[in-house]
Amino acid sequence: MSIFSDMESNIRSGKKLFFLLIDPDKVSFDGLDLLLGNSHTGLPDLILVGGSIISRPLDPVVEKIKDISSLPVFLFPGSLLQLSGKADGILMISLISGRNPEYLIGNHVTAAPLIKHYGLEVIPAGYILIGGSVSTSVEIVSHSHPLPAQKPDIIVATALAGEYTGNSMIYLEKGSGADSPVPASLVKKVKEEITVPLVVGGGIKTIEQADELYRAGADVLVVGNAIETHPEFLAQMRELSDKM
Repeated sequence: MSIFSDMESNIRSGKKLFFLLIDPDKVSFDGLDLLLGNSHTGLPDLILVGGSIISRPLDPVVEKIKDISSLPVFLFPGSLLQLSGKADGILMISLISGRNPEYLIGNHVTAAPLIKHYGLEVIPAGYILIGGSVSTSVEIVSHSHPLPAQKPDIIVATALAGEYTGNSMIYLEKGSGADSPVPASLVKKVKEEITVPLVVGGGIKTIEQADELYRAGADVLVVGNAIETHPEFLAQMRELSDKM
């Protein structure tokens, strides 16, 4: 069974999942040891590695994670430079909220032969960037405008289009550095209309926000910055997702 098939099975049974997003530029090997190496509880279901812009190769970071943890590691690439054959798989992200062809298909064509060579498990993900009060790294790097949260009909239609064009999951993203998460009311509206797993990330800083998003319909929450600055948030997220 593939990692994604196992995830889907858990989600269908009502289980809530959470992923830890690790930016190679923001974590040290010692930091990884503290987060993942000394605990058998409080761990995420999957680790994503990547960022909008990185200044370090991914291989050493992925290898370190694999050395200290048995968790699956997937790439969350912000560019073609963020590929590694050391990972288990990759989120093949199509930025369907924008109209920049490089982030819809261009980068994917260039990367596909190498992804096949590495034998990575691929999860196609329709990525929808939701606007906030500050510009995020994703918005700037991708040269695409986010969809305003005040236009739920457009966001729902975009999510449906993402599902109908073959994406295995829909990912609502506020972006790294967002001042607040995706509104729970918007998560609820999207979840009511799509049938594939719904992933929500960006701006999640408190366990109360996470609880609200799960209850609104998020199947998977992705947390990064909050855990980097407050490692105890990792165990809190594990406890919350397990009891939902």
